[in-house]
Amino acid sequence: MAQTDSDSQSQPQTNGTPATEAETKALLESWAKKYRGATIADLDLPPALSTSPTTSLSSAMLSASSHDYSHLTVVSDNTRSLLGYLPISKLKSLFESKQLDPSDPVEKAMVKFKRSAGRKYQTITMETELWELEGFFENVGSYATGTKQDFAVVTDGGRKFVLGVATRHDLNEFVGRRPSYSD
Repeated sequence: MAQTDSDSQSQPQTNGTPATEAETKALLESWAKKYRGATIADLDLPPALSTSPTTSLSSAMLSASSHDYSHLTVVSDNTRSLLGYLPISKLKSLFESKQLDPSDPVEKAMVKFKRSAGRKYQTITMETELWELEGFFENVGSYATGTKQDFAVVTDGGRKFVLGVATRHDLNEFVGRRPSYSD
């Protein structure tokens, strides 16, 4: 799911100034051409690995490292609703600085999704086209959130299940393994 501010800027920056509408349109068209109709389903993402806010950080870290995941989604124990995410890369430094203990619950380290009147969420599903996903990552177009993003949580259309996590790396790998073509 993509979090957006209702008044967010959805145009790329060029040398610190907002791009023109024509520049934005050209960028989006170039991405659409690059991905040629591919969707998130074409990324062949591994299944999502979610954790509970009450799980110990050491257990969450072990699960993430055994699957080589950089982020875990955090879901409610009762409703299975998406609450936030756990960035695994930051845990080691938090342990070393004694800000957190491995026995602490995930809720102490997780990044909570902010739900307020000025924000809304867009659903990113397996059917979302890759050029739209790149727009989400780069803060351009209809999936712009007001800031660049590192990953996206992929859900089903009804947002009942977390299906996967897509990253910029996934896009780069997809482009690298897909044969190029000439105009």
